Amino acid sequence: MGKEKPLGVVLLQLGGPDSLSSVEPFLYNLFCDPDIIDLPLAFLFRRTLAGIIARRRATRVQQFYARIGGRSPILNLTRRQASALERGLRPVIDARVVIAMRYWHPMTDEAIDTLLAAGVEKVVLLPLYPQYSKTTTGSSVREWERALGRRGLRHFLVQTVTEYCEHPLYVAALVRNIGIALRRVPSAERGAVHLVFSAHGTPVSLVRRGDPYKAQIEKTYAAVVREGHFGLPHHLCYQSKVGPQRWLEPSLDGTIERLARERVSHLIVVPIAFVSDHSETLWEINIEARQEAKRLGIRYFDMSPALHTAPEYIAALRDLIMQKVTP
Repeated sequence: MGKEKPLGVVLLQLGGPDSLSSVEPFLYNLFCDPDIIDLPLAFLFRRTLAGIIARRRATRVQQFYARIGGRSPILNLTRRQASALERGLRPVIDARVVIAMRYWHPMTDEAIDTLLAAGVEKVVLLPLYPQYSKTTTGSSVREWERALGRRGLRHFLVQTVTEYCEHPLYVAALVRNIGIALRRVPSAERGAVHLVFSAHGTPVSLVRRGDPYKAQIEKTYAAVVREGHFGLPHHLCYQSKVGPQRWLEPSLDGTIERLARERVSHLIVVPIAFVSDHSETLWEINIEARQEAKRLGIRYFDMSPALHTAPEYIAALRDLIMQKVTP
């Protein structure tokens, strides 16, 4: 009897440019995604429109990345998550944990090549998006299916984790990291803190068409506040608006402005839907929002750490896999 083949675990993530020169092609891939540019007859002009948007935005976005090290840190951080998860699974299951980024390398075809070389037949698709959206998990899963179709591959037995917005270990990881940020506040000032939970926004039209992302963000928010017992004022808002459409509100900027008008002096922003640092946390929150808060008179501003390889988060991912493979 032959050795049992390893399980393949595919971590689905957005990806990010690995140099300033890759910003424009990264943006092109992003805006070429039919789950991002979803307009009537968009298939006729999507590539052209994506090229125009990428060229127009590239210089400004390159400036952001120049301020945070010249590249996105998301690949290195995801590699660490993959290694930690593989180690966590090792005592009970032989697994090959690979990364499939949606818009920059290593992309889905590269992940499939690695799984084929390892002799994998059973696969679990595991999004690093705790809340499901058509534009994130949905897009990554559809790209996986397209990649298999392009290559005529039919032998993978695939299971997909759709969401884990209320998984107790994921919630515990968020509570833990908020605690780290709170302990950085001088003890005499801790009672002045407002917790501002910030999630990536989506167009309101997407929610109206039935996308569950907003409802799942609200479930995560409620669970973290309930389990954290912080005893502090808390707020939920959204960030990263792109384009002229109406997006989920209130915005992060608008929330900071409102709290400043109310003479709030201490803010901790909690990146509730992001499991790794990237431009949305390092630039939008830790630089732009921090500068705006200071300009408006907020004396204390901090951001809770991203989850990265927090033990509770890796344990949550391990549990999600075991639920899929254990009879």
